[in-house]
Amino acid sequence: MTQPIPYFDLPAQLRSLRKDIDAAIARTIDNCSFCLGPDVVRFEKDFAQYCGAGNCVGLNSGTSALHVAMLLAGVGPGDEVITTPYTFVATSWAISYVGARPVYVDVDDATFNLDAARVERAITPRTKAILPVHLYGHPFDLDPFLEICRKHTLPLVEDAAQAHGANYKGRKVGTFGRISCFSFYPGKNLGACGEGGALVTNDAGLAARARALREHGSTQRYYHDEVGFNYRMEGIQGAVLGVKLKHLENWTQKRRTIAHTYHDLLADTPLQLSREAGYAESAWHLYVVRHAQRDELKKHLEANGVGCALHYPLPLHLQKCYAGLGYKAGDFPVAEKAARECLSLPIYPELTDKQVQRVADVIKEFFVAGKRR
Repeated sequence: MTQPIPYFDLPAQLRSLRKDIDAAIARTIDNCSFCLGPDVVRFEKDFAQYCGAGNCVGLNSGTSALHVAMLLAGVGPGDEVITTPYTFVATSWAISYVGARPVYVDVDDATFNLDAARVERAITPRTKAILPVHLYGHPFDLDPFLEICRKHTLPLVEDAAQAHGANYKGRKVGTFGRISCFSFYPGKNLGACGEGGALVTNDAGLAARARALREHGSTQRYYHDEVGFNYRMEGIQGAVLGVKLKHLENWTQKRRTIAHTYHDLLADTPLQLSREAGYAESAWHLYVVRHAQRDELKKHLEANGVGCALHYPLPLHLQKCYAGLGYKAGDFPVAEKAARECLSLPIYPELTDKQVQRVADVIKEFFVAGKRR
């Protein structure tokens, strides 16, 4: 019997690193450095160097990083932040947390990233920042966004939660905007053994304030300069991430190899495949295909032991929590169509050539058996 292919095989990754992770965690426990501490400091330094940035501030989640980024960008009640309706909801949470309004703009049909051509028309006197997402690990087209932000004197905040190791014109993402945010949720390309996140910036002053905000608004214990938060990265997560970071570049190359294999194997199917723009080298956090019969294809894959997932089946402007924003179905047709048609296939460094071939074969069976187009 053919073994099922999981959508994501985190246990396989952990098995290969278990000895090093156990040793790193043991050192943290022996040192009792549970909140921040030397493991976090070391990881911050190494991750900043990996990104090519001046500063990295470790936090307890990517959501917290986005929240702090909005505060650093000066966003507050009554302000507007332009962002995408097609991503995980945390991007919009950060805007809402500071009392501002998410202003959505439709996405590009090829990359699903925020469409720069539409952004400038959405700018108003209340706009305080622009917050695009490097969705699925594919960089958004940064040059047009940087020009818009320069023209309108707006900070660009990169949501790089899915894009560890992605390149834009040969340079790693996370270093273009005034502030960039990463997530280390376990399912990410660089994942903690629990929650984790980071804020990256070349502005030392912003980094210093971020460090204070993550620790109750304090630079000196029991003295609080502003209202802060308990957003500290745990020492154990810093230790785990330090071990995993050494493997990230190799894992990213394996993801790219798998993505290109999917390109070749699925080229003659009716699927619309993920492709890299000419300016981009994706981190391939997800490999997403599109088809009008997405739900039927998903059922077929699962019935044949192939895991798959939906990212994201309902755009943010149609979520119940944001009904008060006044958006309606049809406002962002590209995002809405993507939500109906997109399906994520297995892609992770431990996926074997045989498993990739099996995924492609099951997909081809779906189209041949039903004579679908």
